[in-house]
Amino acid sequence: MRVDPMGSSYGQQGRPRRGFGGIRWWILILFAGYAAWQWFGSAKVDPYTGEKAHYGATAEEEVQLGAQAFQQVVGEANAQGALLPPDAQVSRQIREIAQRLVARVPQVTADLAAQYGQQAPTDHQSFQWDVAVIQSDQANAFCLPGGKMAVYTGLLPIAQNQDGMAVVMGHEIAHALLRHGSQRMAQQKLVQMGQMAAGVALGGMDPQQQQAVMAALGAGAQYGLILPYGRNHESQADQVGLMLAAAACFNPHEAIPLWERMSQLEGGERPPEFASTHPDPANRIAHLQSMMPQAEQYYAKYCQGKAPLR
Repeated sequence: MRVDPMGSSYGQQGRPRRGFGGIRWWILILFAGYAAWQWFGSAKVDPYTGEKAHYGATAEEEVQLGAQAFQQVVGEANAQGALLPPDAQVSRQIREIAQRLVARVPQVTADLAAQYGQQAPTDHQSFQWDVAVIQSDQANAFCLPGGKMAVYTGLLPIAQNQDGMAVVMGHEIAHALLRHGSQRMAQQKLVQMGQMAAGVALGGMDPQQQQAVMAALGAGAQYGLILPYGRNHESQADQVGLMLAAAACFNPHEAIPLWERMSQLEGGERPPEFASTHPDPANRIAHLQSMMPQAEQYYAKYCQGKAPLR
């Protein structure tokens, strides 16, 4: 008797016998159907971009998760003596930038939703905005779901001025507004269901063959879904964040030299775009340049009486 890779057994006449192979196929079909229902059933039009998006958690759940993660980060930084006090000069400067950006969230949200013919979302109204400054060589910042932010002092020499810092912080706030954390959760659930289904389908294979196929499937998911998904999120955050910075009366043109400096970090060495969660710096800068006329319109609309952009 021989056994096929899906576990169907054959007698001497070569006729298939009913066995676990058929059950495996039904399990695989059920997995695929459930995954499709989960994925497409969660699809909604993102009012910030006009694109279809999939969410793996409610906005309320995101706020709770973000608050818990923020407490952990701040607690660890405080224990290490790296958390700067709120009255430190840098903390006050960063907080002022954050306040200006957050104040324009409702208007930018409404403008972008109207641009795509969507109703303005109200999720941001439940955000618990806060920002901490952490002493570190890292050139980094983040905004967790729910509006909790942190800026690492290693970012200061890269940003160079408040306009550059506002571009970075606007980008990070945009990730939270776009609910990218929830979207990544939906993506991870889809990948996990695919792995479970593949494990069932390949159950009758030789272990080495099974390992090779699973590795190939993992690479396919990584390069065909996870990495492109991440790059798209970065481009979306660039766009929304640039409009937010411009509406808050920061100079959006500072985004170009900022990302040129960012591209030189670590000697400018990075993986090719297809193998990265971030766009290639040259492509990112070109994308930002293409959005500059729209950003200038936001600046003109919300910053009357301010110095004109140069």
